[in-house]
Amino acid sequence: MKLFANRPIAIRLAVSALFWSFTILLVAGVILVALYRETTEETFDRRLLVYVTALSADIAAGDESRGAQAAGDPFFDLPLSGWYWQIAQPGAALRDIRTSLSLVGATLPALDAQAETDPGSGIRRGYAEGPDGRALRLIERDIRVGDDMHYVISVAGPSDEIAADVRGFTLAISLTFAALGLALALSTLLQIRFGLSPLQRLRAALISVRRGEAERIAGDYPRDIAPLAGEINLLIESNRDILERARTQLGNLAHALKTPLTVLVNEAQGREDPLARTVEEQARIMRDQVTYHLDRARAAALAGTLGSITPVKPVAEALARTFARIYRDKDIAFDFKGLEAAQFRGEKQDLEEMLGNLLDNACKWAESRVSLQARAGGDDEAPRLVLVITDDGPGVPDPAARAQMLQRGQRLDESKPGSGLGLSIVADLVALYRGRLRLENAAMGGLEIILELPGNGS
Repeated sequence: MKLFANRPIAIRLAVSALFWSFTILLVAGVILVALYRETTEETFDRRLLVYVTALSADIAAGDESRGAQAAGDPFFDLPLSGWYWQIAQPGAALRDIRTSLSLVGATLPALDAQAETDPGSGIRRGYAEGPDGRALRLIERDIRVGDDMHYVISVAGPSDEIAADVRGFTLAISLTFAALGLALALSTLLQIRFGLSPLQRLRAALISVRRGEAERIAGDYPRDIAPLAGEINLLIESNRDILERARTQLGNLAHALKTPLTVLVNEAQGREDPLARTVEEQARIMRDQVTYHLDRARAAALAGTLGSITPVKPVAEALARTFARIYRDKDIAFDFKGLEAAQFRGEKQDLEEMLGNLLDNACKWAESRVSLQARAGGDDEAPRLVLVITDDGPGVPDPAARAQMLQRGQRLDESKPGSGLGLSIVADLVALYRGRLRLENAAMGGLEIILELPGNGS
């Protein structure tokens, strides 16, 4: 059972149905073959009993010489034909045993004590080996004539006729049950597909909500699934309400903290004493830290929000225009590839934060060129967006140094001006979106930053 614990429901139902169908058909086939073998043996035994009865009647009438004619079958005259009869008295010498011509001087073996016996009739039946090693179906009957005459009449026929009939029936039943099993398998798969189709529609509706193509699960579902769809819709609406309240509260908190800090900075700027400079410096640091941690809290609340889809191209183009003005002395050329269909499954502000910091770093270190390439990753179940930012600057050849830069609090731009929180913000946002951030050496000689985020597929 552990093997199928995490398997899809369709596979579990199909395996279970096919297993039990195969088992039932196999058991039914074995039973039918056994019944047919029994019926075939009974039919064959009735044929042998006809000959036994005819021979018994002649002996009872005292005319043993008519045994061959009483058997009445030319096969008894053909040497080693497999059809034999024999009349003997217990303990009689070989010359006193009368046999069919087909035995050519041999005798039939006696059945052992374990042979099947009909109560009251003295008839025994079973299998024995003939004079040529051929398997025989043998029937024996005891006949008493008067008080002192005791005869044992034996009639045998080739058991391969029974085996041939059983083999033919087994082949026919096997082909029939194979066709029936195939039909059952196909009908089972169709039933599973039909029965689970509402779940497939529910799954597709959930994917549409997750990708931002729909705001809620729509459509009619069976009575046993409709409550589930309703509860999921309520959960989606509740999630949106909670996120909206989080937005509002974070905005209020940011306003409540930033306003007093701005007042402190403004008041300190009007004075020249050391205390004022210290207050101004620390208040600016506090304001930066408040902004950073509020952004982290907002991103943590909004990361993975259902239905939040952000096209990459407009964000990248807007940032490129901004950095082109900031770094106009470098005359940086931006090269964008694959952005037309690229979509980020998350908040626009978070994408702006991540791309902004990374493009800012690339522009600081680039000689004249910055590249941004987007491509799809993952699969249909979990589509990913891969963004590759490269520059033609000096890069970071040492792998250990690149790994050190990804540690919390490290900067991408130790020698350039700035607050030093850029990479830390990016790393935190990437972690909140369950993405990946890697640093490599670019083909053009600079640094290559590979950003993997939740995507919207295509």
